[in-house]
Amino acid sequence: MGTRRSLIVLLAALGTANARAGELIVALGKSEGVTFVGALDRWDRDGAPRKPVDAKAKIDKPEVTARAERLAGNRWVFRQLPAGRYDLVILAGERVRVEGFHYPPVAEFDRFLPPSAKVSEEVRDVILKDIAASQHYENKVTPLYLGGDEKQVRVLMQLVRDQPTSYDGEYGAPVATARHEVWQYTYRRGTWSKEKRTKILDRLLMAKSEFQRWTWVWEPALGGIEVGDKHVEVSYEVPRRFDRDKARGWIPVE
Repeated sequence: MGTRRSLIVLLAALGTANARAGELIVALGKSEGVTFVGALDRWDRDGAPRKPVDAKAKIDKPEVTARAERLAGNRWVFRQLPAGRYDLVILAGERVRVEGFHYPPVAEFDRFLPPSAKVSEEVRDVILKDIAASQHYENKVTPLYLGGDEKQVRVLMQLVRDQPTSYDGEYGAPVATARHEVWQYTYRRGTWSKEKRTKILDRLLMAKSEFQRWTWVWEPALGGIEVGDKHVEVSYEVPRRFDRDKARGWIPVE
Protein backbone atom coordinates (compact mmCIF):
# COMPACT_ATOMS: atom_id res chain seq x y z
CA MET A 1 0.00 0.00 0.00
CA GLY A 2 2.83 2.36 0.89
CA THR A 3 4.61 1.68 -2.41
CA ARG A 4 1.44 2.39 -4.39
CA ARG A 5 0.87 5.63 -2.52
CA SER A 6 4.47 6.74 -3.17
CA LEU A 7 4.01 5.98 -6.87
CA ILE A 8 0.84 8.07 -7.02
CA VAL A 9 2.59 10.99 -5.30
CA LEU A 10 5.53 10.71 -7.73
CA LEU A 11 3.27 10.67 -10.78
CA ALA A 12 1.36 13.67 -9.47
CA ALA A 13 4.61 15.57 -8.93
CA LEU A 14 5.78 14.74 -12.43
CA GLY A 15 2.46 15.88 -13.84
CA THR A 16 2.75 19.19 -12.00
CA ALA A 17 6.32 19.70 -13.24
CA ASN A 18 5.30 19.00 -16.83
CA ALA A 19 2.34 21.36 -16.53
CA ARG A 20 4.70 24.12 -15.45
CA ALA A 21 7.10 23.54 -18.32
CA GLY A 22 6.62 25.72 -21.38
CA GLU A 23 7.85 26.17 -24.90
CA LEU A 24 9.86 29.22 -25.89
CA ILE A 25 10.31 30.05 -29.57
CA VAL A 26 12.96 32.54 -30.69
CA ALA A 27 12.28 33.83 -34.20
CA LEU A 28 15.47 35.35 -35.66
CA GLY A 29 14.15 36.38 -39.08
CA LYS A 30 16.92 37.46 -41.44
CA SER A 31 19.70 37.04 -38.88
CA GLU A 32 22.75 35.48 -40.51
CA GLY A 33 25.28 33.03 -39.16
CA VAL A 34 23.55 32.18 -35.89
CA THR A 35 25.26 29.18 -34.31
CA PHE A 36 23.85 29.14 -30.79
CA VAL A 37 20.79 30.29 -28.83
CA GLY A 38 20.73 29.73 -25.09
CA ALA A 39 18.44 30.66 -22.21
CA LEU A 40 19.85 31.65 -18.84
CA ASP A 41 17.88 31.65 -15.59
CA ARG A 42 20.36 33.87 -13.73
CA TRP A 43 18.60 34.74 -10.48
CA ASP A 44 16.46 32.91 -7.94
CA ARG A 45 13.23 34.41 -6.62
CA ASP A 46 15.17 36.53 -4.10
CA GLY A 47 17.62 37.84 -6.68
CA ALA A 48 20.56 35.67 -5.66
CA PRO A 49 22.61 34.12 -8.48
CA ARG A 50 21.63 30.53 -9.19
CA LYS A 51 25.27 29.73 -9.92
CA PRO A 52 28.50 31.36 -8.73
CA VAL A 53 30.21 33.53 -11.32
CA ASP A 54 32.73 31.42 -13.23
CA ALA A 55 36.11 33.15 -13.28
CA LYS A 56 37.14 30.84 -16.12
CA ALA A 57 34.14 31.60 -18.32
CA LYS A 58 34.66 31.80 -22.09
CA ILE A 59 33.08 34.49 -24.22
CA ASP A 60 32.31 31.99 -26.98
CA LYS A 61 30.88 29.33 -24.64
CA PRO A 62 28.14 30.93 -22.52
CA GLU A 63 27.01 28.91 -19.52
CA VAL A 64 23.24 28.61 -19.95
CA THR A 65 20.31 26.84 -18.36
CA ALA A 66 19.08 25.43 -21.68
CA ARG A 67 20.08 25.34 -25.35
CA ALA A 68 17.61 25.84 -28.17
CA GLU A 69 17.03 23.48 -31.07
CA ARG A 70 17.09 24.99 -34.53
CA LEU A 71 13.94 24.74 -36.67
CA ALA A 72 13.20 25.76 -40.25
CA GLY A 73 12.95 29.45 -41.07
CA ASN A 74 15.64 30.53 -38.60
CA ARG A 75 13.41 29.71 -35.65
CA TRP A 76 14.83 28.18 -32.48
CA VAL A 77 12.85 26.33 -29.84
CA PHE A 78 13.29 25.52 -26.17
CA ARG A 79 11.03 22.58 -25.35
CA GLN A 80 9.81 21.79 -21.84
CA LEU A 81 11.58 24.83 -20.40
CA PRO A 82 10.98 25.01 -16.62
CA ALA A 83 8.95 28.00 -15.46
CA GLY A 84 11.15 31.01 -14.76
CA ARG A 85 12.47 34.36 -15.91
CA TYR A 86 15.07 33.97 -18.65
CA ASP A 87 17.70 36.01 -20.48
CA LEU A 88 18.65 34.86 -23.97
CA VAL A 89 22.18 34.59 -25.36
CA ILE A 90 22.86 34.45 -29.11
CA LEU A 91 26.16 33.69 -30.86
CA ALA A 92 26.41 34.61 -34.52
CA GLY A 93 28.84 35.16 -37.36
CA GLU A 94 32.40 36.11 -36.61
CA ARG A 95 32.72 36.75 -32.88
CA VAL A 96 29.26 38.23 -32.19
CA ARG A 97 27.48 37.73 -28.88
CA VAL A 98 24.07 39.31 -28.19
CA GLU A 99 22.66 38.96 -24.69
CA GLY A 100 19.52 39.86 -22.80
CA PHE A 101 19.27 41.10 -19.22
CA HIS A 102 16.92 42.32 -16.53
CA TYR A 103 17.57 44.06 -13.22
CA PRO A 104 17.71 41.79 -10.13
CA PRO A 105 17.25 43.17 -6.62
CA VAL A 106 20.50 44.54 -5.23
CA ALA A 107 19.29 45.25 -1.70
CA GLU A 108 17.07 42.94 0.35
CA PHE A 109 13.31 43.17 -0.15
CA ASP A 110 13.65 45.06 -3.43
CA ARG A 111 11.77 43.87 -6.49
CA PHE A 112 12.95 42.79 -9.91
CA LEU A 113 12.85 45.45 -12.61
CA PRO A 114 12.18 44.67 -16.28
CA PRO A 115 14.81 45.62 -18.87
CA SER A 116 12.32 48.15 -20.25
CA ALA A 117 12.42 50.24 -17.03
CA LYS A 118 13.32 53.90 -17.66
CA VAL A 119 14.52 56.93 -15.70
CA SER A 120 14.10 60.65 -16.30
CA GLU A 121 16.80 62.52 -18.18
CA GLU A 122 17.52 64.62 -15.09
CA VAL A 123 18.16 61.58 -12.88
CA ARG A 124 20.09 59.87 -15.65
CA ASP A 125 22.44 62.84 -15.99
CA VAL A 126 23.13 62.98 -12.24
CA ILE A 127 24.00 59.29 -12.05
CA LEU A 128 26.13 59.28 -15.20
CA LYS A 129 28.12 62.25 -13.90
CA ASP A 130 28.75 60.44 -10.60
CA ILE A 131 30.00 57.33 -12.40
CA ALA A 132 32.25 59.39 -14.68
CA ALA A 133 33.76 61.22 -11.71
CA SER A 134 34.50 58.07 -9.71
CA GLN A 135 37.75 56.12 -9.73
CA HIS A 136 37.73 52.57 -11.01
CA TYR A 137 40.19 49.75 -11.53
CA GLU A 138 38.95 49.40 -15.11
CA ASN A 139 39.95 51.98 -17.70
CA LYS A 140 36.75 51.61 -19.74
CA VAL A 141 33.69 51.99 -17.53
CA THR A 142 30.43 52.16 -19.44
CA PRO A 143 26.86 52.47 -18.10
CA LEU A 144 24.83 50.55 -20.70
CA TYR A 145 21.25 50.87 -19.40
CA LEU A 146 19.52 52.59 -16.49
CA GLY A 147 16.11 51.70 -15.07
CA GLY A 148 14.14 52.65 -11.98
CA ASP A 149 12.04 55.39 -10.43
CA GLU A 150 12.39 58.55 -8.34
CA LYS A 151 13.76 56.62 -5.35
CA GLN A 152 15.90 53.84 -6.81
CA VAL A 153 17.81 53.33 -10.06
CA ARG A 154 19.73 50.29 -11.28
CA VAL A 155 22.46 50.43 -13.87
CA LEU A 156 23.77 47.67 -16.14
CA MET A 157 27.50 48.35 -16.16
CA GLN A 158 30.24 47.21 -18.53
CA LEU A 159 33.67 47.24 -16.89
CA VAL A 160 36.70 46.57 -19.08
CA ARG A 161 40.40 46.89 -18.39
CA ASP A 162 42.70 46.45 -21.37
CA GLN A 163 45.67 48.34 -19.94
CA PRO A 164 48.71 46.42 -18.59
CA THR A 165 48.18 44.44 -15.37
CA SER A 166 49.95 41.71 -13.42
CA TYR A 167 47.81 39.21 -15.34
CA ASP A 168 49.88 39.87 -18.47
CA GLY A 169 52.91 38.08 -17.03
CA GLU A 170 50.85 35.16 -15.74
CA TYR A 171 48.98 34.83 -19.03
CA GLY A 172 52.05 35.22 -21.21
CA ALA A 173 50.44 37.96 -23.32
CA PRO A 174 48.54 41.25 -22.82
CA VAL A 175 45.11 40.46 -21.40
CA ALA A 176 41.74 42.14 -21.03
CA THR A 177 39.39 41.73 -18.09
CA ALA A 178 35.68 42.24 -18.62
CA ARG A 179 32.82 42.25 -16.17
CA HIS A 180 29.13 43.13 -16.26
CA GLU A 181 27.36 44.18 -13.09
CA VAL A 182 24.12 45.73 -11.90
CA TRP A 183 24.70 48.76 -9.69
CA GLN A 184 22.09 50.52 -7.62
CA TYR A 185 21.66 54.19 -6.78
CA THR A 186 19.30 55.25 -4.00
CA TYR A 187 17.86 58.72 -3.40
CA ARG A 188 18.37 59.73 0.24
CA ARG A 189 18.28 63.15 1.89
CA GLY A 190 18.24 65.01 -1.40
CA THR A 191 21.05 63.17 -3.15
CA TRP A 192 21.70 60.04 -5.19
CA SER A 193 24.25 57.66 -3.69
CA LYS A 194 25.60 54.35 -4.98
CA GLU A 195 25.03 51.24 -2.89
CA LYS A 196 28.19 49.28 -2.05
CA ARG A 197 26.59 45.98 -2.96
CA THR A 198 26.35 45.02 -6.65
CA LYS A 199 25.15 42.00 -8.62
CA ILE A 200 27.73 40.42 -10.93
CA LEU A 201 26.52 38.85 -14.18
CA ASP A 202 29.86 37.62 -15.51
CA ARG A 203 33.63 37.92 -15.30
CA LEU A 204 36.09 37.22 -18.11
CA LEU A 205 39.85 37.14 -18.52
CA MET A 206 41.19 36.62 -22.03
CA ALA A 207 43.86 37.72 -24.47
CA LYS A 208 43.45 41.41 -25.24
CA SER A 209 43.98 40.87 -28.97
CA GLU A 210 41.12 38.34 -29.06
CA PHE A 211 38.70 40.33 -26.89
CA GLN A 212 39.15 43.42 -29.05
CA ARG A 213 37.86 41.47 -32.05
CA TRP A 214 34.55 40.59 -30.40
CA THR A 215 31.18 42.32 -30.52
CA TRP A 216 29.22 41.82 -27.29
CA VAL A 217 25.94 43.72 -27.32
CA TRP A 218 23.20 43.79 -24.67
CA GLU A 219 19.54 43.88 -25.75
CA PRO A 220 16.53 44.54 -23.47
CA ALA A 221 14.26 42.66 -25.91
CA LEU A 222 16.10 39.44 -25.07
CA GLY A 223 15.87 39.74 -21.29
CA GLY A 224 13.43 39.04 -18.47
CA ILE A 225 11.31 36.65 -20.54
CA GLU A 226 8.66 35.02 -18.38
CA VAL A 227 8.07 31.35 -19.18
CA GLY A 228 5.26 29.39 -17.59
CA ASP A 229 3.02 26.65 -18.93
CA LYS A 230 2.12 28.51 -22.13
CA HIS A 231 3.80 29.01 -25.49
CA VAL A 232 6.01 32.13 -25.60
CA GLU A 233 7.55 33.60 -28.74
CA VAL A 234 10.26 36.25 -29.00
CA SER A 235 11.32 37.94 -32.23
CA TYR A 236 14.71 39.53 -32.77
CA GLU A 237 17.02 40.13 -35.70
CA VAL A 238 20.78 40.24 -35.35
CA PRO A 239 21.89 43.10 -37.61
CA ARG A 240 24.65 42.54 -40.13
CA ARG A 241 26.43 45.50 -38.58
CA PHE A 242 25.84 47.10 -35.21
CA ASP A 243 25.52 50.88 -35.11
CA ARG A 244 28.11 52.19 -32.63
CA ASP A 245 25.85 55.13 -31.79
CA LYS A 246 22.86 52.94 -30.94
CA ALA A 247 24.05 49.51 -29.87
CA ARG A 248 25.12 49.20 -26.24
CA GLY A 249 27.99 46.96 -25.32
CA TRP A 250 31.46 46.19 -26.60
CA ILE A 251 31.99 46.91 -30.30
CA PRO A 252 35.45 46.63 -31.92
CA VAL A 253 37.13 49.80 -33.11
CA GLU A 254 37.74 49.56 -36.83
